[in-house]
Parts: sequence; structure tokens; C-alpha cells
Amino acid sequence: MTDTAAAAHPTDPFDAEAINAAEGLDHVDPAYAQVLRITTALNLIPLAIAASIFDYLLIRHIDGPYGLITALAWLTAIIMIVSFPSRRMQRWGYKIGEGQLRVARGWLFRTDTIVPFVRVQHIDVGQGPVERLFGLSHLIVHTSGTHNSTVTLPGLRSDLAAAMRETIRRHIQTDFA
Repeated sequence: MTDTAAAAHPTDPFDAEAINAAEGLDHVDPAYAQVLRITTALNLIPLAIAASIFDYLLIRHIDGPYGLITALAWLTAIIMIVSFPSRRMQRWGYKIGEGQLRVARGWLFRTDTIVPFVRVQHIDVGQGPVERLFGLSHLIVHTSGTHNSTVTLPGLRSDLAAAMRETIRRHIQTDFA
């Protein structure tokens, strides 16, 4: 197999880095992994606490070994907080080209969305409190149509998200002028 063919078709179909590089996609900001880690923790820690309380209340009634449900809940939460966010972050790629935005995401079920600028209705740049801590934003592109009419690209530096919004806005003005 030639080098060009090898680059176009990576040998490992689950290697996000190779797929994004072969497809010429840019990566989201590495700080997005921290944003995902914090939001995952904010979602899972209350569940782990609830599992601990459930474990305590259940074990009193059945005289079983206290801590099994608690240990499993906290172990699952820690594994998900440590490993999943960096893997999710690596699965995002994007490319803003002449007249279109391409957003690819996913690992097992990969979604590759191309949004022609002529279909864009409006563009938002959003920023949650955790994203603000890391100077990140997410770009939301609303298109005409009903099915999949919103495309979100998270993990962008705030200045890059604003610049992408302006690029798309200029294309929209040009197309309708």
C-alpha cells in the first residue's frame, strides 16, 4: 500500500488521531478535556453520593457487607471522570472551508456533518461557566430544515469561535447580497 493510501485509510479504525489527520480535520482545544472532566464529575459525584446513601440504608436491612455498592459507584465515577473525557475530546474534528463547515465526531458511531453556509439561518457562540474558566466556547450553527437543523461544535477557544462565527456570517451576507 502506498503512503498516500495508508494516510487516507488508517490501519486502526478506532484511532481518532489518525482519522482526523487523514481527513484533514482540526482538533478541538486540548483544554476541552478538562471541561468534559469537570462536567462529568459534576454529574457523577451526586450519583455516587446517592449510591452511597442507598448502600448504607439497604445494608442495614439485609445485614450484608456495607460498601460494595458504594465502592462500585465511586470506582465507576472515577474511571469515567479520568478516562472518558480525553477520549471524547479526541473524537471531535472540524474544518471550515470555502462555503461550508464540516464537523466530525464519534468513535463507534461516527457522524460527519457538512453544513453549507447557504443553509445557515443564524449562528450562536455559547459559553457555560466551566468553559469560561478555560477560555473556551461552543459554536452553534442553525440551518434551515427540521431534522438535524442544529450543529454544535464544542471546545473552541473563544476568539476562534467568534472568528468562525464572523466568517460564516460574512458568507451568509455575500450569498444574499
